[in-house]
Amino acid sequence: MHKVGVLALQGASQRHVEVLTALGALAVEIRTPQDLWGVEGLILPGGESTTMSKLLDLSGLFEPVAERLAAGMPAFGTCAGLILLARNVLDGRADQRSFGVLDVAVRRNGFGRQVESFETELHVDGLGGGGFPAVFIRAPVIERVGEGIEVLSRVDGHPVLCRQGSILAAAFHPELSDDLRLHQLFLED
Repeated sequence: MHKVGVLALQGASQRHVEVLTALGALAVEIRTPQDLWGVEGLILPGGESTTMSKLLDLSGLFEPVAERLAAGMPAFGTCAGLILLARNVLDGRADQRSFGVLDVAVRRNGFGRQVESFETELHVDGLGGGGFPAVFIRAPVIERVGEGIEVLSRVDGHPVLCRQGSILAAAFHPELSDDLRLHQLFLED
């Protein structure tokens, strides 16, 4: 992938843009449906998932993104982005929508509140080069994975990094480390 969109309505989009640029990709901030033109993949960053869901509707982006994802556009969701990709959000608001393209059930803030944020080193299946430094901030917990979900890493028995086809999703913030390997993995898929 060369031209990659980063959803930039709310949340931690800028660091994703910087990482993609460092890896040689053309990063495009996505704020309107027109911004989606020509992007080959999309990163859905961390932030506040209910706010992001509302902003996707208000900006007119929800349906165009949903159509692109349904057509097979690769996506990488981190933290709140994972929630937006999930088929089931167990404790979401009644008006909160997700794209439903990742067959997981996820619980918002499942790892705890802001004061319970933590960092750890993960073993990631198929990712060479040693452990991956992961930052968990009010992170969601994946409580169920469906068929076709490849779990790449776990914390305390919970999946925290998974893949289904061209969808990659992390319960943590890989963009907050200096390790670019997960973004590189996404670009190569």
